[in-house]
Amino acid sequence: MSETLYERLGGQDAIGAVVDQFYERVVEDEQVAHYFEDVDMQKQRAHQTQFISAVAGGPVDYSGENMEAAHDDLGITRPDFYVIVEHLDATLREFDVGPDDREAVLDAIAEYEGDIVTATA
Repeated sequence: MSETLYERLGGQDAIGAVVDQFYERVVEDEQVAHYFEDVDMQKQRAHQTQFISAVAGGPVDYSGENMEAAHDDLGITRPDFYVIVEHLDATLREFDVGPDDREAVLDAIAEYEGDIVTATA
């Protein structure tokens, strides 16, 4: 049996490390940092780790709020969504995740773009 994306990424601890570094990048970016000003980042990191673990095929069920409901009042624009995706891609590269696995993670996130992007630029 072949490894899941979750296993190739190194499991929940490795995904958690990626998520931590990813959010360091995001909150330092003036274009998108404002989305996280009043957010409990410890909770956010835990939810994001759980989400990526789940979409990567791990033995994890995402128990967070529905994506559309969670992002509905944030007014995220498509350009801001793509900036955040770029930060995730750069972080995955930093952790030496190969191109096929990076693409798989980003494709899984892209499936939720319509639920996350709630504003026009």
